[in-house]
Amino acid sequence: MKKTKSYALLDSGHQKRLERFGEYVLIRPCATALWEPQQLSLWKTADAYFTREDGNRWIFHKPLPTSWEMELKGLYFKVTPTDFGHLGIFPEHCELWEWMEKKIEQAKRPVQILNLFAYSGASTLKLARCGAKVCHLDASKKSVHWAGENAALNQLEEAPIRWIVDDAIKFLKREEKRQVHYDAILLDPPSFGKGAKGEVFKIEEDLLLLLDSCRRVLTAKPLFLVLSCHTPGYTPLVMRYLLEEIMGSQGMIEAAEMVIPGEKTRSLPLGSYARWSYE
Repeated sequence: MKKTKSYALLDSGHQKRLERFGEYVLIRPCATALWEPQQLSLWKTADAYFTREDGNRWIFHKPLPTSWEMELKGLYFKVTPTDFGHLGIFPEHCELWEWMEKKIEQAKRPVQILNLFAYSGASTLKLARCGAKVCHLDASKKSVHWAGENAALNQLEEAPIRWIVDDAIKFLKREEKRQVHYDAILLDPPSFGKGAKGEVFKIEEDLLLLLDSCRRVLTAKPLFLVLSCHTPGYTPLVMRYLLEEIMGSQGMIEAAEMVIPGEKTRSLPLGSYARWSYE
């Protein structure tokens, strides 16, 4: 694998974040970054920034390729600036990757994991690299194709990954009927989304149903259920209560903010998670 520059959070403030994605430095909006920037000189090095003023758009300070490669935690990813300001990778999930990796290692047995709303495959590839069999599901055919490209970048084309384009709730109901079970599930649902056939997902209406469907396809003694979320108002306490309601009194639940550690600057909170484990 050729040497590729990694990701870094360089600074944040004034409701923006300054990040290095491989070769390029980008500015994006961040509503929670209400403080003053700490590394003022670095902001002048930005190659592009994303704005929601006058419609979503990227403003480029110099020509950038339509996509490029980046390294994060030993994995390689195709980075593409999208119309929504996303780039195909969410570094705030890294701490969850490490936690799941430990759970898989401690299991000392074959593990089958379902990754819902799996997007461009970062978590899927991390889990597959750990030796798990992964069912990767997203409603977007384009995102699943992107995940496959990332698998190829990491020489994981032959890894035991099942690639599925489908609506999450409908898929879970079919898996329950087929009596298919998983040792672990992770999901990062959007605030609003559309399924493969136009099905509408609204987090405030559908999340509990989704989580209950997840519980029904877990094995008798599952490893974990991880729920992460970027929707404003879904605090760690809210996330904890949701998993308590679904999983009952068995097992253990941890809940916290997702955070990107800063490089010589403040760490940046981005959303929340709750994770349930059997032991």
